Amino acid sequence: MALSAVLRPGHVGLRVLDLDAALKHYRDSLGLIETARDAQGRIYLKGWDELDWFSVVLREADAPGMDYMAFKVLNATHLARYEAALKTFGCKVERIPAGELAHCGERVRFDSPTGHVFELYCEKAVYGNGMGRLNPNPWVEGLKGMQAQRFDHCLIYGDDLDGTVKLFREVLEFDLTERVMEGDLMVGAFLCCSNKAHDLALIRHPEKAKLHHVSFLLGSWEEVLRAADLISMHDISLDIGPTRHGITRGRTIYFFDPSGNRNEVFSGDYTWYPDHEPITWTTDQLGRAIFFHDRQLNEKFLSVVT
Repeated sequence: MALSAVLRPGHVGLRVLDLDAALKHYRDSLGLIETARDAQGRIYLKGWDELDWFSVVLREADAPGMDYMAFKVLNATHLARYEAALKTFGCKVERIPAGELAHCGERVRFDSPTGHVFELYCEKAVYGNGMGRLNPNPWVEGLKGMQAQRFDHCLIYGDDLDGTVKLFREVLEFDLTERVMEGDLMVGAFLCCSNKAHDLALIRHPEKAKLHHVSFLLGSWEEVLRAADLISMHDISLDIGPTRHGITRGRTIYFFDPSGNRNEVFSGDYTWYPDHEPITWTTDQLGRAIFFHDRQLNEKFLSVVT
């Protein structure tokens, strides 16, 4: 198929237990840029090379996790087309008015068979990346922490993996780039609306609506190693890495925010085109698929979710 009219992951709404501690983590350690606060107490942030006003929304809550993940759509015509298709598919769909999130237009919110909430939107104010669009420099000075470039993807856990994969493939026109198979049962799916290795990943799990991690792009393997130094320097809770994935080829490190939400920073993948056949991994090679170097599964990495 042609590329989807869904352009890219646009933002993720995260629940945190302590907003001040979360802000210090995401702004000062991860290196996101704070762009706004609203009357509801939510804090908005973005990666330094993102143009739109925000890609992360933090709100204080009694339990950590993901409120929603949103994707930007090409224009209002496609937004309405997808809205109608989601209703036909059987999703619970609602329109969220413009301005409910600061600097963001109308959003189409919908549920999914795995219990996760997603959104589509087509308008968000431009904040810029500090370099302009005329004769720009290659990077900006004064960045903090790990210097995350952008919000890249989420890995989510849920029971009806097949239903949510069907939703994203048939309604939102995503491609399946990689999959993990246990015999005839798909236990992992990696989906793309662009030409990246993945924009959304799903793992089969008995509980609905769980978040495994939120991922941010860095520029190189050396920047991932620098992130590892910062994790130790600032006593951030390390999960695993630095290492390499077999799936998606990403060079990666995982760690936790102060509320227990898992973060990833990574570099490197491959270019996906819609005429490619999906890559298949079998569960007998799952250690190598997840951690290519030591080829061993890590139970904490697989089971800890929010």
